[in-house]
Amino acid sequence: MPHLLYIESSPRKTRSASIEVSQAFLKAWQASHPGGSVDVLDVWNTPLPEFDGAALDAKYAGLAGQPLSPEQAAVWAQLKALADRFHRADRLVVSAPMWNYTIPYKLKHLIDVVTQKDLLFSFDERGLNGLLTQCRALLVLARGVEFGNAAGAFSAEIWDDQQRYLRLWLQEIGIADVQCLTVEKTLYGPEADTASRAAAVAAAAALAPGF
Repeated sequence: MPHLLYIESSPRKTRSASIEVSQAFLKAWQASHPGGSVDVLDVWNTPLPEFDGAALDAKYAGLAGQPLSPEQAAVWAQLKALADRFHRADRLVVSAPMWNYTIPYKLKHLIDVVTQKDLLFSFDERGLNGLLTQCRALLVLARGVEFGNAAGAFSAEIWDDQQRYLRLWLQEIGIADVQCLTVEKTLYGPEADTASRAAAVAAAAALAPGF
């Protein structure tokens, strides 16, 4: 049966547009996949190891093919435990607000610690090989403004490092099937915000059965 890993990265919780849309998706997904399971990884309430000191030493020891010290092995085991949650999933949902045109630092922290050689990718004579090729992904993204394709005030080509970065990361770890839901204008006041959220919630519920 399908197993979904849901990564939540907004600290606003009940006021969060990205969480509201994600919860609508998850409710519809669970209703249409009664045997499926969901693992929630909230980056604000999940202890994430610092990637310094022993973790960096463990990374470079591994790259050099050297044995890990007990301290290095202990911190690497923490990283592997996080990576194992990704490997158990065949569906991945990443929920993120836009902060400074990209993603919250807590989500970047998770990505930095877990995206390591032999955890989520490998490399050989073929180049870099993502290890999550069995997984599909959905990005649920919230933005305060509306992006467009024209070279206007908020051209997506210039300003959108949120979706661009997350798609690049998913490509790195081997996920090619990526869909995206966005809710925009969350800074435009209740009328625009309510309409945008409602449209995104409806789209999420419609997408879930086939995901």
